[in-house]
Amino acid sequence: MYKHLLIATDGSDLAGKGVAQGLTLAKGIGAAVTFVTVSEQFPIFAWGGAMAGYAAGDELVTYQEEARRYGKEVLDKCKASADAAGLSATLVHVEDKRPAEAILELSRAQGCDLIVMASHGRRGLGRLLLGSQTAEVLSYTEIPVLVVR
Repeated sequence: MYKHLLIATDGSDLAGKGVAQGLTLAKGIGAAVTFVTVSEQFPIFAWGGAMAGYAAGDELVTYQEEARRYGKEVLDKCKASADAAGLSATLVHVEDKRPAEAILELSRAQGCDLIVMASHGRRGLGRLLLGSQTAEVLSYTEIPVLVVR
């Protein structure tokens, strides 16, 4: 069946359900696991005002440091969950990318045959305004996706 699962997480409670489901599946079928969390690029529109170039430099450094710290925290929790389930896991933090783009690229690069991720299941205007990384992955992937709600 599946030999290598890519489990995507942003560290939220909902994504934690995806992590748990992915680990249960991996353990049951003896699949390898790669966890991924993604830090998006620094929001350019936050750079308002005449002094934007100067202020943004400091804000960018702070943003990157916090993104790395949070990414490590998220992946450390995933690693602990994998260890508790008796599974080894590869941990990947992708920086400065849109989550869907990073998930798709990593799934190809790692030779994954299933992507596991959570979704809020928003529809209509909420999905349009907030976007849906899961919907984008579903639209462009060439491999199966397990969506957890």
